[in-house]
Amino acid sequence: MKPELEALLELLDLEQIEVNLFRGVSPDEGWQRVYGGQVIGQALVAASRTVEDINRVAHSLHGYFLRPGDTTIPILYQVDRIRDGRSFTTRRVVAIQNGHAIFSMSASFQISEQGLEHQATMPSAPEPLSCPSETDLMQPYLNDMPEEQRTLANRPKPIEMRYVDDSVEFSKAAKEPIQRVWIKTVDTMPADIRLNQCLLAYASDMTLIDTSYRPHGISWHDDNFQVASLDHAMWFHKPFTIDDWLLYYQDSPFSGGARGFSRGTFYNRQGELIASCAQEGLIRLYNEN
Repeated sequence: MKPELEALLELLDLEQIEVNLFRGVSPDEGWQRVYGGQVIGQALVAASRTVEDINRVAHSLHGYFLRPGDTTIPILYQVDRIRDGRSFTTRRVVAIQNGHAIFSMSASFQISEQGLEHQATMPSAPEPLSCPSETDLMQPYLNDMPEEQRTLANRPKPIEMRYVDDSVEFSKAAKEPIQRVWIKTVDTMPADIRLNQCLLAYASDMTLIDTSYRPHGISWHDDNFQVASLDHAMWFHKPFTIDDWLLYYQDSPFSGGARGFSRGTFYNRQGELIASCAQEGLIRLYNEN
């Protein structure tokens, strides 16, 4: 397995320090606060490890970001076993640093069942390898980046991303509040359904909030712009692995009140809708004067 993916799986492999209590760490990548997707993924790992029946997998999660996470100290994940029913299992997770909650999440798990089926049609998109990678998009801007940021940008990443639509990270031109991104891990994943769910939860926070400020011609790099996730919800529809291309279709129907709302859907290459998510984020613009 490539070392960058192995490192990500180690990041999600929490240490159990007591019944219902787990400890996670953050990578040293120079960020001022913990990446939101890391906390979502680790919280889902903690919840999953208290569900002994391996035939029960997550079908939904709902989380709130309460405080910025500190990358220099561990995060404790305390799990409350709310209910173990015949079909559904419910867990509540609180992520704690310095005695304060930084994130809270409820997650529900279900046994496999058959039922009525329908789904939305997969949006059209070019083949993944015909789309520019993150490296391709940032290439014209590398020389203008500070050395520390340039080093971070060039570091091998565990999740490959191919952009159908331009990224707001590198271009400030106003765009439609829609974006399509192909994503997959850079190496083969274990078949464990729960682990793939946790990794997709980690990845789901990467570009979602960006969609809400695409129409406004601004980048999160701007000094007068503050961006932060406020909440995050996710629904898992079908089993999947994240080592083959998934189309992440995102749209933002509303922004206002210094908040942006975005939705996302994940489709595999067979056109099956495998997961959905939604997020509200802080998109606060300060007066430059």
